[in-house]
Amino acid sequence: MRILRFRTESGRIHTGVREGEAVRDLGVVDPLLVRAEHLATASTVLRYDELAIEVPLQQVSKIMALAGNYRKHADEAGLAVPTKGIVTPQIFWKPSTTLLRHKGSVVLRKKNVFFDWEAELAVIIGKTARDIAETEAMEYVFGYSIVNDLSEREYNSEIEGREKRGFDVFFDWLMGKWFDGSAPLGPEIVTADEISDPNNLNIRLVLNGEVMQDSNTKHMIFKIPETIAAISAVMTLEPGDVIAMGTPEGVGFARGRALKPGDHMRAEIEDLGHLDTYVGEQQ
Repeated sequence: MRILRFRTESGRIHTGVREGEAVRDLGVVDPLLVRAEHLATASTVLRYDELAIEVPLQQVSKIMALAGNYRKHADEAGLAVPTKGIVTPQIFWKPSTTLLRHKGSVVLRKKNVFFDWEAELAVIIGKTARDIAETEAMEYVFGYSIVNDLSEREYNSEIEGREKRGFDVFFDWLMGKWFDGSAPLGPEIVTADEISDPNNLNIRLVLNGEVMQDSNTKHMIFKIPETIAAISAVMTLEPGDVIAMGTPEGVGFARGRALKPGDHMRAEIEDLGHLDTYVGEQQ
């Protein structure tokens, strides 16, 4: 199923199931609780292109994300990726205030100096997971979506005379991930049964009609089972948690191209559709 949420004319948020260009209105239902039997009672059918799409999840407690999970992106970012020996995933988080709906606008802030794009596969957790083995990890995946991990690359660079402390470079990088609206997600969740191999999907980012990123999830260093196992060994994953699986090469910083007001980004993933995001005027 392709599950989404949309705002009705009365202002309420409903859940729907998309079938081509039609959407069956399921009313006020938690997207993670949608089952096939709900469709039998969904008498109202709407046009997808006429809906005000919202973030496809009702509640998100954690947005986890992988850094440097595509070798070529790690190379363009100047991050050394060992070719021998054991490596471990690098995982950070983004607050729920970073979530932004499909066709939403992210507004640049005074602290934005070099804002950048990162198209990524989003894994949606469907049930509580703690200390999960890699061999069992995929049983905990509800579905998949698209996320654009928008990132401020030069956070605090405008401060003159600043004396950096030992970990300031890392924390500047981390704070650059936390801007409001910097995690557009959607437009829908495609349930896991519809995606035969999430580790082999074409992924692209198109900026103002020009392709910037063009790769495949098969190039991820850490696959989904390894990632779920690593996170669940530290914290309990809950239904609705999102794991962003990292971005391929082609980001703006490597190109010397920062996002600016008026830009339109389209993140595309094979079988998942496309996620549109606009850049608003700086506040």
